[in-house]
Amino acid sequence: MNPRQFLHQQHEALRAWTVRGPWSGAVFEFAAFVIKQAWACLFGGLVLALLLVTFLWYPENLTLSRYDFLTLSALFIQIILVATKLESWEEVRVIAVFHIVGTVMEIFKTQAGSWIYPEDSLLRIMDVPLFSGFMYAAVGSYLARVWRIFEFRFDRFPPLWAQALLALAIYINFFAHHYFADVRMALFAGTVLLYGRCVVWFRPDHTDRPMPLVIGFVLVALFIWFAENLGTFARAWTYPGQDETWQMVSLAKLGSWYLLMIISFVLVAAVQYRRDTTRSSPEKT
Repeated sequence: MNPRQFLHQQHEALRAWTVRGPWSGAVFEFAAFVIKQAWACLFGGLVLALLLVTFLWYPENLTLSRYDFLTLSALFIQIILVATKLESWEEVRVIAVFHIVGTVMEIFKTQAGSWIYPEDSLLRIMDVPLFSGFMYAAVGSYLARVWRIFEFRFDRFPPLWAQALLALAIYINFFAHHYFADVRMALFAGTVLLYGRCVVWFRPDHTDRPMPLVIGFVLVALFIWFAENLGTFARAWTYPGQDETWQMVSLAKLGSWYLLMIISFVLVAAVQYRRDTTRSSPEKT
């Protein structure tokens, strides 16, 4: 029995024991939603925990730098997820693409002075330690896992080619706005035009629940912004103005994560949505 089957059996056994009516059913569904979200965040949560733990307790006299330890640890976690079949090879390939996309942007942004990695390391490309790519991979891992765990289905899902064009425009703007006009407001409007009518159905327990997809994007971006605040508090990287004392990351970064998360969503959708196109949208139960 693989871990997914085991967890499903435990979920059903607990449900049969605790649910006795509508109120207990609602409490159980909310608890199941929280637990599934935490499970979907497994890779990102472990990476974030490593950032905080190594910031507080990593020995200064070790030959292996903190950044290199983070890189090797993140790689080990990814191997374990695949070995235990908590992530499929198809999902890993998508995550790896976003890892590369993020690393390329990191190289450019650090050269432009948008942020810095203040510690030394051996495993790096120019000024970017390799663990940084795993932070982007964590976003891709979450989206791939949450799609599968909550059994996403969509009404009025936009064509993948249109989503790909929007994602490409977003990615180009992350570079081009340093030299030309920043068109992110137009890109925000583009996401609303493209996804505004789309509804995602997700299954916390036994019943499918609807949510406007754009609202889901905003909520995910918000939690990534929270995680980024923890990451900068742990001195994994710093923005201008955080050199002397830590301060909260600007809310403007929330918009950046919203747009960057769209890129990850499109990459995951290219794999996941094709599996579901022959299935009809769920009905309320």
